[in-house]
Amino acid sequence: MAKRSTKRKKTIEPENEPYAPLVAPSLECTLDEILGQPLAVETLDAALSCGRVHHAWIFHGPSGVGKFTTALAFAAVLLDPEAGPDLSGRYRPDPSSRVQGMLRAGTHPDLHVIVKELARFSSDDRVRNSKLTSIAKDVVATRLIEPAYRAPNMPGGLASKVFIVDEAELLDRSLSDAVSQNALLKTLEEPPEGTVLILVTSNEDRLLPTIRSRSQRVGFGPLDDESMKRWIERAGVGLPPDPDWLLRYAAGSPGRLLEAIDTGLLEWHQQLAPALDRALRGGYDPMLAPAMRELVEGWATAWAAKDPKRSKEMANRAALARLFSLIAEHARVALRDPESAGPALAMIEAVQQAERRLASNVQPALVLEGLAADMPGPAAAV
Repeated sequence: MAKRSTKRKKTIEPENEPYAPLVAPSLECTLDEILGQPLAVETLDAALSCGRVHHAWIFHGPSGVGKFTTALAFAAVLLDPEAGPDLSGRYRPDPSSRVQGMLRAGTHPDLHVIVKELARFSSDDRVRNSKLTSIAKDVVATRLIEPAYRAPNMPGGLASKVFIVDEAELLDRSLSDAVSQNALLKTLEEPPEGTVLILVTSNEDRLLPTIRSRSQRVGFGPLDDESMKRWIERAGVGLPPDPDWLLRYAAGSPGRLLEAIDTGLLEWHQQLAPALDRALRGGYDPMLAPAMRELVEGWATAWAAKDPKRSKEMANRAALARLFSLIAEHARVALRDPESAGPALAMIEAVQQAERRLASNVQPALVLEGLAADMPGPAAAV
């Protein structure tokens, strides 16, 4: 089995200076190496060729399809004063330039990546001890807004500073308020000269309409089969002898494929598939809820133990999200058969109800009991 390459990492070890910029992840590929997103790259190339780049961007689309990687590649062009038209007329940097070397090493001081985990380095105890279910206003203020108004360390490119907000849908927002997003809005309305902000999100609807209206939107979609094949070969991903389920689950998303491999979702599928098939046939398995609970609890405990900064609640939510996705994929396959289409729809509705319960802060064990009870067949009457 081939060894796959290391996944992209977001280094979040701040320097001693309290508001030091986030140490940037290393640049993994250029715009020319982005796979399966020709329209997105074409949009960015058009903006670069104009020589004047909009100050705010939203990269939106399914998770794991290359939005963050493309944001890094775009930033690599923007920050390099030696970038210019190549022989084909596309605006590109010189790979041997000093700036590109720093970006590959992850040491460029004017590339800032904003992630929810930065809350762990807050000077505010309440923020530092939060459950990391959102990107806190304190993180936005100290890691984005304040640095945005400081002088750049290495000016000269189409942009002097680039901020990439990963999982931007997690910017603090409640039904009645949007503290992080409102704090960001003033910077979008009056951007510092030379500053470019890229919001990377798999749920654009979670962003305020006022933020969306002030940003250039770039859509990303699932990779086609050929692009996925090329990505798997380039990344050196080792697949099992029968990879059909993994590839179907990935649905054109390299990120979902890696997640399924790294988190053992194939084994989850193999363990739960018989019970899910019985539910689709109208049967009820009393061991389904305990089996799901054991998988979720085991995964969440192991995941949280790897990093003391991870909360158990965050681990449980991550494990449940993977479980919901697995069950929904099983139901989507069953939709193709007219005989099982009705029960499959009921299974998808059961997953959606479980997601709503989790969002309402119902305990994970109760969420799983409810999910099993809501499955099609006799269990629905429980």
